[in-house]
Amino acid sequence: MSNSKVIDRGTELLPSNHGSASRMLVPSQPELGLQEVAPATVKRRRRLWLALALVVLAGATTGGYWWLRALPGLPAGIVFGNGRVEADEIDIAAKFSGRIAALLVDEGDVVRAGQVVARMDTQDLEMSLRKAEAQVLGANRMLDEAHAGVEQQQAQAKLAEQQLARAIVLVDKGYATAEILDQRQQQMSAANAALAAANARVGQAEQTLAAASHDVDLYRINIADNSLVAPRDGRVQYRLANIGEVIGAGGKVLTMIDTGYVYMDIFLPTAEAGRTTVGSAARIVLDAAPASPIPAKVVFVSGEAQFTPKAVETKAERDKLMFRVRVRVDPDYLRIHAAEMSSGLPGLAYVHLDGSAEWPTSLISGRTDESSR
Repeated sequence: MSNSKVIDRGTELLPSNHGSASRMLVPSQPELGLQEVAPATVKRRRRLWLALALVVLAGATTGGYWWLRALPGLPAGIVFGNGRVEADEIDIAAKFSGRIAALLVDEGDVVRAGQVVARMDTQDLEMSLRKAEAQVLGANRMLDEAHAGVEQQQAQAKLAEQQLARAIVLVDKGYATAEILDQRQQQMSAANAALAAANARVGQAEQTLAAASHDVDLYRINIADNSLVAPRDGRVQYRLANIGEVIGAGGKVLTMIDTGYVYMDIFLPTAEAGRTTVGSAARIVLDAAPASPIPAKVVFVSGEAQFTPKAVETKAERDKLMFRVRVRVDPDYLRIHAAEMSSGLPGLAYVHLDGSAEWPTSLISGRTDESSR
């Protein structure tokens, strides 16, 4: 027998070089082929890449905020937050119920304060106005008549006074009786009473004229109020009714946004919100125009936290408190660039915490009128 190995169906025949020991059949180790090794290796590699990806994602999530806070060129005294540009909405509504006669603007149109944007049907008010104007004319004529009556009674009273004076002289000389004197005195009293009544009628006519004049003014005001005007400079955002529709008192016709008051609300953590004061300089940078910073100022700092944890007994929990800060765009800037401002645009608002910090070049370039600090 040779000393070579014999493999047969998973067994190995050992050579007989061990003395008296006979040859033995023992199980042999199978050889792994390429097809059996590859799948296991691929699975291990996939698990490794997945673990690395999760580590990178976690690092980016936890460190992203602080990386943004440490942007190159941003001084320590300047912080920022994300937000959207917003403007106050103003509803233009009808004061009285009626039919819409005309719409003079459409959605997207820029309007000025005092500009007529819609008109209501005022035919009924115009008829009432004509009636009130006619009543004013009638009251004027009544007043003229009352004044004429006063003049007439004044003449009667003067005549009665003269007759009474002559009667007194005649009675003293014995040329007239006491009865004549009594008659003249009664005539004098009646003339004075008639004069007082005439003066009262003048006062009544004046009150009637004043009431009619007030009615005329009221109808004119109501007619003017049916011409709907824009209360502020802005842009029409929605048209809520159409021509010919009948709406009730207070019914909304248009909604506009006030482009004279544009702001962005951001949220800052406790340490930064505590150093933010009303009147601090700020900049707004829109995603749509990153190279054109907009001058602004802080006009509001919330006194209460917006995102409050359930417990704030520890410093770590207090640091999680976020406070709302409102940054308003400079009104002088808006007077020039109001047409470029659109509500809802996202961006960043940078707030000046330290007056000695200098604005970075990227925040003082563009169309800002405020000098850097």
